[in-house]
Amino acid sequence: MTDFKIRHLLFDLGGTLMHSGEEWAQVFKAGDDALSKKLAEYDIDLKSSVFRNRIHEYYAQRDKDFQETTYHFVLQQLLTELGHVDVDESILRSALDALFEVTQKNWVLESDALEMIQQLKSQNFHLGILSNAGDDKDVQTLVEGFNIRSHFDFVLTSAACFYRKPHPRAFELALAHWSIAPTEAIMIGDSLEADIQGAQALDMKTIWITRRAQFRNEDMQRIKPDFSLRKLNELLPTLERISITRI
Repeated sequence: MTDFKIRHLLFDLGGTLMHSGEEWAQVFKAGDDALSKKLAEYDIDLKSSVFRNRIHEYYAQRDKDFQETTYHFVLQQLLTELGHVDVDESILRSALDALFEVTQKNWVLESDALEMIQQLKSQNFHLGILSNAGDDKDVQTLVEGFNIRSHFDFVLTSAACFYRKPHPRAFELALAHWSIAPTEAIMIGDSLEADIQGAQALDMKTIWITRRAQFRNEDMQRIKPDFSLRKLNELLPTLERISITRI
């Protein structure tokens, strides 16, 4: 058995361990409609298009400052501006749950993910998830629904820790769960900027999963992952190579 020198693996979630089944436009529309319908049960009128426009503004801002203010904050702020002050937390949560109940159905676990995770655990690797996401409960529900939660030491989202990848603090908070230095972990993800560049800024080793990757040509020129793989089932041979190069 290979004597692996790095035993802590940090995974991205969307685009790495799971993928979307359908195009998102219609899914988001159905989810926004579900949110509006749920709010209407409490005599709160919010058009789904108004909510989605505010979400797009939120996306644009978080892509600039890498700070996750969350769907919850965006919805609460929007309702306050529309005159619905001090909406009960349970109402906000139920509306968001209605939205995510729709979007969660569009996420599919990669066909090789479970077997790969099980193989890694059998080799005594420590596994964690670091996901950029606007709602922590949404991600935790997805991971539980895929029946993979027990294989991971933690599932950390930007919604829970405030910082989005590639902000270095997001990685530092994830590594703190293991109390290890960045050089003792490998980041595995599909985003060159968020996952690869972000991890390399802390001197972490990186593995780029390319089958769902979306990137600009200029990103390819300036961001160089340590290893590039198409599928997750190529991980163990690659980890063996990393171990050999560190001996």
